[in-house]
This record gives sequence, C-alpha cells and structure tokens, in this order.
Amino acid sequence: MKKRAVCAAALLACASAASAENFNVTIAAGHPPVFRWVKQFPEAFLPSATAALEQLGHGLTASEQYGGAIAGVGEELEAVEAGLAELGVCSSLFDPAKLAVQNVTYYTPFVSDDVRLVTDVIHDLHRNDPRMTEAYTENNVVYIGSPTAIDDYLLMTNFPVESLADLEGRKIAAPGPAINWLSGTGAVGVQGNLTTYYNELQTGVYDGVIVFASAAFPGKLFEVAPHITQFGLGAQFAGAICANKDWWDGLDADVQAAFTGAADDAMDWYLSDLEGFVTLAYSKMQDAGATVTAASDEMRAAWANGMDNAAATWAANLDGQGKGGSDIMTLYMDRMRAAGATPLRNWDQE
Repeated sequence: MKKRAVCAAALLACASAASAENFNVTIAAGHPPVFRWVKQFPEAFLPSATAALEQLGHGLTASEQYGGAIAGVGEELEAVEAGLAELGVCSSLFDPAKLAVQNVTYYTPFVSDDVRLVTDVIHDLHRNDPRMTEAYTENNVVYIGSPTAIDDYLLMTNFPVESLADLEGRKIAAPGPAINWLSGTGAVGVQGNLTTYYNELQTGVYDGVIVFASAAFPGKLFEVAPHITQFGLGAQFAGAICANKDWWDGLDADVQAAFTGAADDAMDWYLSDLEGFVTLAYSKMQDAGATVTAASDEMRAAWANGMDNAAATWAANLDGQGKGGSDIMTLYMDRMRAAGATPLRNWDQE
C-alpha cells in the first residue's frame, strides 16, 4: 500500500513538473520607460503576471524592448502582429488607419477631463462591443487591457496666448488625429509626437505643441515652451496592451487569465500613479518658471465651436467600410453624458 502511495506521489510530481512551463515574452514599446504607459510593465504588469504564473507552477522571463529598440512609436502593432514581440503597447493614436475605431475620443475633444471615466468607458466598450475588437483581430493581435488614458490635453507654446488670434499662423504640433483640433484656430498644424517635441521646439520647427501635463513635465517641454494654457481639450484613449494572436491562442485559459489580470493591475497602478502626478507636474513646471493659465470659457467655446466636425467625417468613412463609426461615436458620447460629462459640442448630434 505504501509502495503504491509513493509511486502515485512520484507520478503526480512528474506530471506537475511536465506541465510547468517558463513563458518567454518580448514586450515592444516605441516610447522610453520614462512614460507611464511603458513604465506600467516593470512596475505593475510583469510583477503581477509573474506572481500569478508562479501560483500555476509556471515561470516568466521578459525581454523589455522599449524606446524604439525593436519598434518605433506607431510601429508596435506591426511588431506584435508579426510575432517580433508577444506583447506590446498598441498605440491607436499613432496607428489610426489600422485602429481607426479606437480613435473615437480623439475625434471628440472637449468632452471630459476625467481620466478614470474615459478609461472605464473605453475598457468596457472593448470588453463588451465586438466592433471595438474587430480591428485587433484583423491585424492578428488581441486586446489584453490596461487602456492608456491620457490626462487633459493642453497647449504649450513659446509665446503667450491671450486669445485665439494669437495662434494665427503659428506652427503647432499635435499627435495623430489631434491635429484636427487646430482647424478654425488659424494655427498651422504639424504632425508630431513626444519623442521629437523638445528638439523641434528648441530649434524653432514648432511654436507650440498640444500635449498633456504628465508627459510635458518628464519631457521637460516647459524649458522650451514655458507658456501653458489649459483649454480643457479633454482626456483621451491612446492605446492598450495587446498580444500576438497566434501566441495568445496557444495559451491555456488560466495562463491567459494571469495576463489579463496583470493588465487589470497595471491599469489600476497607471491611474493611481497618474492622478497624483498631474498635480505634481503642474507645480514643478511652475516652480521651473513656466506660466500656467486657464483659458476663459469664452476662449474654450470659441475654439470648440470654430472647429470642423472631423468626427462626422471620420464616422461616415468608417460607416462606409462597414465598421459602424457613427454607432460607436454615439455610444461613446451617450455613455460619457450619462456618467455626467458635459461636452462643449455634441459631435454625434450635429
């Protein structure tokens, strides 16, 4: 009897050892880890995934390829799609052709500066509306979670802004679809991103940038664009953690759950860290000599009402492709209004 028990235990141990696996993952991000949507991997996602996998008897080894090591800004989706990385930051903001529906917030500015609200609404839409994940599947990736919500966008310039007339003829850089926000202001919109803003402001390529406080401070943009004007352009959704679909489909359900749980933990870490940092960022930039001015309600209304309704064009184009752009925009706007947001323009109702 004892002999049988020992044999059974040995077989169990062998079976357990055979099922144990060490998962090797490469993570791609175009931005360096000074930015929170990259920093979330070493700070929250990887520790959480490692702990969860260890409980299942597995291990995790990660090769963290940040700062354009294997994919530049806007190239992460392609790197994950091709299997160069198992996981990455799929930046919908910088891949508007492939992740068009995901850019709904960038076509609807002046809606809300509430980062948690935008995060909750966008995450829920990804989880529960198949139209929000079709684009990932088409590009051989899977939405894992931890939506990158960006704090309220503002205007940073190397000249004071006392009225919208001050923007006339000025070169202002903006990321991806946000360049549409400059329509009607008289400014000349230039495509740009955080990896180039400082140098191009310093060398006079731009006169200003549309950016957000939590990146402006670590990026030291206040040194070259010390005039900060808060227009309430709104919090936005810029991307999320995605996985290579072939790799993901080969994982057991409990392993997938370990990674999605880690994404939830990363989302919580990201939001908590962000909220405290925004206030600090403004304070530190002012201490360094920057001037922070809140635009008047009249200036904000003039900007919002003077814009082209790029949202309507964007939605119509997606409708023509069978991707339900108008429905997604209305759904997003309805959800935001129902939660208490008061948009300066109801883009879906025009």
